[in-house]
Amino acid sequence: MTTARFLLTFLAAAPALAAQQAGLTLSQAVDGALRNYPAIQVSQEQVNAAAAGIRLARTAYLPRVDTIATVNRATRNNVFGLLLPQSVIPSMSGPVIGSNNTGTAWGSALGGLVAWEPFDFGLRQANVAVAEAAKTQQEAALKRTRYDIAVATADAFLTLAAAQETVRAAQAGVDRAETVLQSVRALVEAELRPGADSARAEAEAAAARTQLAQARQGTGVARANLSRFVGVDPAQISIVMARLLDLPAGQAPAAPDTAANPLVVEQNAVVEQVRAQLGALERSYFPRFSLQGAAYARGTGAETNGTLLGGVNGLAPTVQNFAVGFTVTFPVMDKPAIEAREAVQAANMRAQTARAQQIATDLRAQWNVAVANLQGARQVAANVPVQVAAGRAAASQAAARYRSGLGNIDDVAEADRLVTQAEIDDSLARLSVWRGLLGLAAAAGDIQPFVAEVGQ
Repeated sequence: MTTARFLLTFLAAAPALAAQQAGLTLSQAVDGALRNYPAIQVSQEQVNAAAAGIRLARTAYLPRVDTIATVNRATRNNVFGLLLPQSVIPSMSGPVIGSNNTGTAWGSALGGLVAWEPFDFGLRQANVAVAEAAKTQQEAALKRTRYDIAVATADAFLTLAAAQETVRAAQAGVDRAETVLQSVRALVEAELRPGADSARAEAEAAAARTQLAQARQGTGVARANLSRFVGVDPAQISIVMARLLDLPAGQAPAAPDTAANPLVVEQNAVVEQVRAQLGALERSYFPRFSLQGAAYARGTGAETNGTLLGGVNGLAPTVQNFAVGFTVTFPVMDKPAIEAREAVQAANMRAQTARAQQIATDLRAQWNVAVANLQGARQVAANVPVQVAAGRAAASQAAARYRSGLGNIDDVAEADRLVTQAEIDDSLARLSVWRGLLGLAAAAGDIQPFVAEVGQ
């Protein structure tokens, strides 16, 4: 690698390296997922395909131009009679000459046909509307995908934060258990306490280490889940808690406008797409008018009496013609089939409309559940500090009673377990409030205000 390429590579990677070294914030995690997650690229390409579909539909307004050039060497035996429409036996023009031999002559043809529909009773416009509705639906799907990825990334971030706080509290529990074990061993060695107390303290320390190992396992799983969104190796992910360890200000949430939720917007776009398809079907049972113009020339190496001209006669077109015409076609017997397709499409439209109503109902329920979760999380977060303070006081008293010979090891172990659990609950309670706010933002259809609040 040249020095210039190395510098360019380093400069391009510098922001990502700096973010990893300083720690990943929630805003950076969400932005990274919205830039890099493959599902968003899939949706973007589907939007591009729908845009190309609009251009394709608009080409129906252009005239159709077909050209042909052919050269052949063939016999000229012609018979009187009819052939049903088929694509196997070549057609032959000219009079019946009564010959049946294998003599061949050159033949050639060159021509062009221009056809254009001057009016179509709105069919082409309806097809363009279908393509435009498809693009609108894909754009709504892209926004919904971005919304889903943002919510999933934020949830994975909070999960990792909760897992790390659990590890921190579990580590504190291990430290307390190790301290108690050392104290008990000293008392046992001084024959001030029975040896069974040492075994019990050892068992409590082992249980605390098991709890710590399980917490670290959960952290590894949470980090791996977050890595699939941000595109960073799990071992390199370090997150910044920012305000997540503080309680957010209590605010009475206002019910959102579900019509603005990306899920509702996408489903409404699906309804409009199906309606546009129904409109195109309603424009399909009309006559098709085509203005046509043709010019062509032909050459042959045989006369009408069967004489062969020989040489290169017929290799080049020598006789020309042109024509202008107006053609009307009407598929009379297509009406039953079109009506059946219209019935199918109308049923699809009613189903998609009902689905839109169901999504709106589910979002209102999701909002109500999120409000209930947030209220409960706030109540728990307000009560847990009391639990932590009381647990620490009880643990201190139990340790003092044990050292003075007034208590037993069971009281100390139970008090230490209560402290560890209370500290875990304290950290998770604050994060549960933030998770409740995320639930509200997800139900409202926009988590950017939540991300901004976390980053303040």
